[in-house]
Amino acid sequence: MGSAAGRGQLARWMVAACAVVGMGAAQAGLLDDDEARKAILDLRARVQANDDANRARLAELGNGNAQLLEQVQQLRRSVLELNAQLEANRAELAALRGTQEQVSRDVAELQRRQKDTVQGVEDRLRKLEPQTVSVDGKDFLVDPDERRANEEAMATLRSGDFAKASAQLGSFLRRYPASGYAPSARFWLGNALYGRKDYKEAIATFRALVTDTPDHPRAPEALLSMANCQIEMKDAKSARRTLDEVLKSYPKSEAAVAARERLGSLKG
Repeated sequence: MGSAAGRGQLARWMVAACAVVGMGAAQAGLLDDDEARKAILDLRARVQANDDANRARLAELGNGNAQLLEQVQQLRRSVLELNAQLEANRAELAALRGTQEQVSRDVAELQRRQKDTVQGVEDRLRKLEPQTVSVDGKDFLVDPDERRANEEAMATLRSGDFAKASAQLGSFLRRYPASGYAPSARFWLGNALYGRKDYKEAIATFRALVTDTPDHPRAPEALLSMANCQIEMKDAKSARRTLDEVLKSYPKSEAAVAARERLGSLKG
């Protein structure tokens, strides 16, 4: 825009100069030679001045355009730099988000492991702590190993392996003589020995139960089982004494009803 305006102004000055020259030629006859030369020189000076002014203006406009172009280029470089920084920030933010998600997953995994560890410790402690059990209507505390040993022996007895069961129950009574299981374990040991037809040892075991814990719910059954062993040994006299003891010591028990029936069937 600036260069076009300068060229237009220059053209106008050139037209004006031509007009003046034309006027000077028309009046040349009226002026003398000195005056004509003076007018021409003056006109040339003014044209030259206008031409110099126009060139200066054109140079100024050119410098202004160059500065404007430099500013635009600088602005463009700044925008590109800002875009690059923005992309770098976005990449960094994405990486931070990924790291945060990984940290969250790691924390969740650590929390899960800690919970499992605590639960495992509690389970192990629980296995070591005394436990309340109820056997033959009586509640008492036992150690986990004590309970496990008794349950294993009873499982063996239920399977019909009387030899193994008697060995396990005998071992249990030697290891835990004061256990709350002891009276019941002694009763079932007597039954295991009866199953093995070891009647003498069975009678001794049942008698120990009745002597040590006469108030135990299994005591009447123990006496009745003693009588059964004595019957198997063909010792009817001892069997009658034992059945009489059932009737005398535990008259209201279910064992007493069975004792009366067996007394009636005994001979001699």
